[in-house]
Amino acid sequence: MHDLNVVDLSRLQFALTALYHYLFVPLTLGLSMLLAAMETVYVVTRKPIYRQMTQFWGKLFLINFALGVATGLTMEFEFGTNWSFYSSFVGDIFGAPLAIEGLMAFFMESTFVGLMAFGWERLRPGQHLAVTYLVALGSNLSALWILVANAFMQSPVGAHFNPATMRMELSSLPALIFNHDAQAKFVHTSIAGFVTAAIFVTGVSAFYLLRKRHVDLARRSFRMAALFGVLATIGVITLGDALGFVGAQAQPTKLAAMEALWTTEKAPMPFNLVAFPSQSEQTNHGTLQVPYALSLLVTHSLDGSVPGVDQLEKDAVRRIHDGIPAVTALKTLSANPSDATALQQFKAHEKDLGYGFLLERYAPDVTQATPAQVNQAARDTIPAVAPVFWSFRVMVAMGLAMLAFFVMAVIYTMRNNVQDKRWFLKLAVWMIPVPFLANEAGWLVAELGRQPWTVYEMLPTWMSASTHSLGYMIFSITGFVLLYTVFIVVEMYLMVRAIRTGPGTSPGFGEDARLNPAPEA
Repeated sequence: MHDLNVVDLSRLQFALTALYHYLFVPLTLGLSMLLAAMETVYVVTRKPIYRQMTQFWGKLFLINFALGVATGLTMEFEFGTNWSFYSSFVGDIFGAPLAIEGLMAFFMESTFVGLMAFGWERLRPGQHLAVTYLVALGSNLSALWILVANAFMQSPVGAHFNPATMRMELSSLPALIFNHDAQAKFVHTSIAGFVTAAIFVTGVSAFYLLRKRHVDLARRSFRMAALFGVLATIGVITLGDALGFVGAQAQPTKLAAMEALWTTEKAPMPFNLVAFPSQSEQTNHGTLQVPYALSLLVTHSLDGSVPGVDQLEKDAVRRIHDGIPAVTALKTLSANPSDATALQQFKAHEKDLGYGFLLERYAPDVTQATPAQVNQAARDTIPAVAPVFWSFRVMVAMGLAMLAFFVMAVIYTMRNNVQDKRWFLKLAVWMIPVPFLANEAGWLVAELGRQPWTVYEMLPTWMSASTHSLGYMIFSITGFVLLYTVFIVVEMYLMVRAIRTGPGTSPGFGEDARLNPAPEA
């Protein structure tokens, strides 16, 4: 039996690691594409300012990329150290996209990053541009394969459970790759990265414009990022709606938590704009609703309805009862794999095996489970509503705020008077953290909303962790916190130093000293 304190600490450590790593990923995805766009303009126009822009923002990209790699590698090791049962249970499926990501995307990206940084004087302009595009492609392919792996956890397809090996086994690689959740999430995540980079570039450019330094570079960078950002923000909001539609079909419990929907209501259903959910009472306090909006947002019609927590828990009770024979048959097969009766019983109830596993947390002998234990396991199928509900609203609110910001940014920059709007330039600097916080909130919605499952409806989180001691986990988390604190200090120091130094001051990162005039006063 797993120590649930160890399970919770394992979850905490992975959450801290993932949240920290995810600070770097969106900026890498988006900045690589912006670099490609800037260098394209340089190759077409041959204006040195666009080369200088590419090299300067390339410096910041390289700093962010290096820290992203360093923090991402530890996450993959954690699957083996802290989640060994999960790794054993789904290693055949989960390992495939991670291996492809390493071979196809990460190595390609890392190789061409070096050429991009140091190849300015060794490659012709068109060749160097191709390298920059390959870096951008590698960055986004890396995200694709990671999200394919994650999508299996959210919506497991392309695999089956083999009672002979007691493991999930891959049955269809195309089904795994073209999982609807993976494709929708990849596009949404990539474009969210474009928004992050656009906000970052406009914010740093605004910093220069406020101080009247590197004005030409800052104005051109601001304009490109603003145009890039307004299109990307419209895309991320639109695709977020599509992702919500896909998620509603695949994970109704997550949707119920996102909307704090405790009871199933008749269509058209209202949208809880503000609410303070109580998990113990299964009700909301201080609710502010928008009539009809939930049906329109989720089902795209006024006739559509989605199940609430009450209905989902009833469905879970039924599936738990159906999962009990699957668990008992599996135990028989583990002792006698040739038992035909047990195999037939398992096949009949296989789709509810995960629900039987949920019950084992409260009743190790599921055949002796009481109604109270079954009901408790059913309640566990509903994720923590308040953090999912508010994380979703924070993400959406920040997305709308960024859209409004980019619309104003485009208007001002197209009028060529953005440098005169000091209040707006100050706002642009303060906007830099917003997309990072929005991305983190989106990750919390995706991962907290999947609980209590590591693999949705197949493998509960409580079963997935390694059997470490409590002391080991406390020591491990402390070490990670200290190490990652050093990482964030280094990241911030290098970024702030590069921004304060500005472009065109020294021929580093492949810069050509001939293109580097003295810093403007």
